[in-house]
Amino acid sequence: MPCLNEAETLESCIKKANQWISHSRIDCEVIIADNGSTDGSQAIAIANGARLISVSQKGYGSALYHGIKAAQGQFVIMGDSDDSYDFSQLDAFIKKLEDGYDLVMGNRFLGGINKGAMPWKNRYVGNPILTWIGRILFQCQAKDFHCGLRGFSKSAFEKMDLRTTGMEFASEMVIKASLFGMRVTEVPTILSKDGRSRPPHLRPWRDGWRHLRFMLLFSPKWLFLFPGLFILGLSTLIYILLVRGPVHIYSVEFDIHTLFYAQAGMIIGYLTIAFGMIIRLFGMREGLLQNNVWLRNLNSYPLLELGGMIGICLTILGILIGSYALNSWRLLEFGNLNDHVVLRIVSISTTFIIFGAITILISLIMGFIALPTREDRFD
Repeated sequence: MPCLNEAETLESCIKKANQWISHSRIDCEVIIADNGSTDGSQAIAIANGARLISVSQKGYGSALYHGIKAAQGQFVIMGDSDDSYDFSQLDAFIKKLEDGYDLVMGNRFLGGINKGAMPWKNRYVGNPILTWIGRILFQCQAKDFHCGLRGFSKSAFEKMDLRTTGMEFASEMVIKASLFGMRVTEVPTILSKDGRSRPPHLRPWRDGWRHLRFMLLFSPKWLFLFPGLFILGLSTLIYILLVRGPVHIYSVEFDIHTLFYAQAGMIIGYLTIAFGMIIRLFGMREGLLQNNVWLRNLNSYPLLELGGMIGICLTILGILIGSYALNSWRLLEFGNLNDHVVLRIVSISTTFIIFGAITILISLIMGFIALPTREDRFD
């Protein structure tokens, strides 16, 4: 039962946990993960029979990770020792874990939130919105995405291979459990007012943004692939319509100026898709994201060589089209040109050149990421 230590409420939390252990008659241990506290909480933990784990690396995630790693039991229940959760009421967590669930989340909205326990912006804005986003992005079953009291099997924790060292650790756990197809459920949990005399470390808006950013980065297809495909597809359609000539919708004429905006949209869409692939490959390599079969198979091909050849061909095609425009200008002895015709040719030429250059650069990056190492995670 790893807990983050808080000197003011630590003794109360350990006593409640010990009370539950004696009542349940389950062979358990209480672990306190400490990463450099200076408030004397280490002595309190030891005096109350807890096992103290000293963690040198700072961060919420670091403390929890090493505390959980040190746990010797089949199941682990984690939580903050600030008296906001009642460690004497853990039967529901253990029952669900014994039923075969990999991750059991507490649900404060089902169990009840005591007066003053959660700011209104967290209760009615932050948590509901972030939970809704998490359920959409990762098909997560949890309806309280950020409850700090949760239980899981030690084997599930090892499979998650959690990497973040900050407060994102808790979100990474839920996300990976969902992505890996683990069995996730919830039990009602009562949230009490923080028992410490000082204000909590949490900053709702900043921390909320950090969790949202983390969830988006963990879902490249929603952050990059789908928006990129939409922008590229729409822009390409508009470009094809306009490259042949002006388009009239009622009394409005769309011409060369709109064509260049469509060209910009095509480039942005293409870049967005490419960056999404890079982030996904890097995340797979570092163990942050689940392996994607298509990208894993792609990794077996010579990405640098194939992408480089495609990029070179696109660039050469663009140069040839540009040469046609230059030759047309030469035939007119470099005099006045039909701007609407030539600019369309120039647009096509520069589009191919830009797409070719981007393809070459992206291939270089992907080729670098695909280099085999002694800890290559694609195997």
